[in-house]
Amino acid sequence: MSSVMLYTTRYCPFCVRAKRLLDSKGVTYTEIAVDDDYRLRQEMMQKSGRHTVPQIWIGDRHVGGCDELYALERSGELDRLLSAS
Repeated sequence: MSSVMLYTTRYCPFCVRAKRLLDSKGVTYTEIAVDDDYRLRQEMMQKSGRHTVPQIWIGDRHVGGCDELYALERSGELDRLLSAS
């Protein structure tokens, strides 16, 4: 299974939705909370080119945010990405 990483904040409803989808699929992921850490937020922005959360990676692929994650789910692509080695 591909590794999954998310940059999140505690009270972001989109972060909660993204984690809920991954949890429903039994996916183990690494969550990096950027709430109170300017350095981590800067790291996220440098890697993704975006300033909003969540920012999600599956393996080496930057998926984007919650909307993009759910679009992958609707298209059937998410399961394929998650199962890739």
